[in-house]
Amino acid sequence: MNRYYQQLDTNMPIDVYKLVLDEVEPPLLIATMKFVNQNQSKASQILGINRATLRTKLKKYGLLK
Repeated sequence: MNRYYQQLDTNMPIDVYKLVLDEVEPPLLIATMKFVNQNQSKASQILGINRATLRTKLKKYGLLK
């Protein structure tokens, strides 16, 4: 993130939180779902999020099977 901010020059970044989540979240969800053999209840426990939230995130990234 420091390198990203240093490369901005004078431009003010927008939606950095979303930018980071969109890069990090899909691989995290993929790896976790693989680890638990697609069991959403176990995945939500591991990730510390509600199962409905997990389903929403899986849908968002096209990972719901």
